[in-house]
Amino acid sequence: MGRERFVVHLPVLATDLDGARRFARGICRALAVLSDVDRAETTVSEEDAQHVRHRVYCDRLLDGGRRCPLPADHDGECGPRRQR
Repeated sequence: MGRERFVVHLPVLATDLDGARRFARGICRALAVLSDVDRAETTVSEEDAQHVRHRVYCDRLLDGGRRCPLPADHDGECGPRRQR
């Protein structure tokens, strides 16, 4: 029997959507040592509108089967390195 996927909902306080996305990226960096965390699928939503989710990472497929690690809605081309 294989393992199942679950979503953990962790409410946080942020001033706006961009702040919530930054917070989520920080959580993902802190949990990067855990191989079971699927960073690419990270989304955020307002507490009272959890059905409206906003992607945190771009996640477009790159050459070699890797995913774009840049923030969602980033400017410019997708790439393997993080934007500064």
